[in-house]
Amino acid sequence: MKEKIREIFSIRNDIADYDEIKERIVGASNVTGTNLCILMLAILIASIGLNMNSTAVIIGAMLISPIMGTIQAMGYGVAASDLNQAKRAGIGFLFQIIICLVTSTLYFKLSPISTETSELLARTQPNIWDVMIASCGGLAGIIGITRKEKSNVIPGVAIATALMPPLCTCGYGIAHSNLRISLGAGYLFLVNAYFICITSMLVLIILKVPKEGTFSVQQRKTIKRKLITNTILIMIPSLVVAGIMVRQADIDNNSVTGFERVISVDNLTQEINILFPSISDIKIGTLKSLDKNGRIVSKPSAIVYLKNKMGKDESKRFEKWMKKVYDKNCELTFIFENKEQ
Repeated sequence: MKEKIREIFSIRNDIADYDEIKERIVGASNVTGTNLCILMLAILIASIGLNMNSTAVIIGAMLISPIMGTIQAMGYGVAASDLNQAKRAGIGFLFQIIICLVTSTLYFKLSPISTETSELLARTQPNIWDVMIASCGGLAGIIGITRKEKSNVIPGVAIATALMPPLCTCGYGIAHSNLRISLGAGYLFLVNAYFICITSMLVLIILKVPKEGTFSVQQRKTIKRKLITNTILIMIPSLVVAGIMVRQADIDNNSVTGFERVISVDNLTQEINILFPSISDIKIGTLKSLDKNGRIVSKPSAIVYLKNKMGKDESKRFEKWMKKVYDKNCELTFIFENKEQ
């Protein structure tokens, strides 16, 4: 059974020839005139999409951007113990970043629209979920590119990991002297690029790509130590941001005062019309008051609008039902639409 499971989940069964893998990865990392032209066009498209708040345009820019190939080539260089390849890819990657920042900054400087759109702001608060997305995307991308038959994984990875939009957002921050946006978007790009590179390197090591050179024992220890240290340092801010987001969500959820959350009977459940035909509508919320010690006390409460008076059994069933729906003891206030009742 273990052998069968191992065979099913093995990533070595349909691996392409090692020379072909190298050609695919290294070939996609060449920073040539053609790639640079495509990169600049992708930058402009992404910048326009962010500026106009158009998700479809941004996705198009991510699909045509060639920047991911350079990141995978850096991972290949380390996995193959080829420092020259890793350095070439790293220099090319740095050049691509500079081109992206200069182009996007110039665009946003010249653009008459300076609004901070939702698409721009969405790239300024990276968190631990972005780390997970980048890691999964990097794994999917490198597994796809090392298969005998070329797959359509790379376009999906390009959309999921979003390398181009954060760089353009960083350019927007530079153009408008907004350090918060520049740092947030720059960090998101760093997270995506780093974890794509790391996961690519790990998969290529597992696939045992041929070594182009040799690392000494000391070099291996140094590289391993740096990778672990860098991974921890890069992940820490994302964990902090995720914690702040979760805490803020709890605060927002608990700060609802009065009957701000209005839930109609039909949206709450389709069964209520059958179970409780006397009810026409429900308003559920949280009322806050001060206790004897002056502390704020939140109390779940609901106003129930009745078409007809409830019987004793129906009233008890309704209270139990509300407790299940609201997951708390809820104070009920009944209001009759028919004033004669």
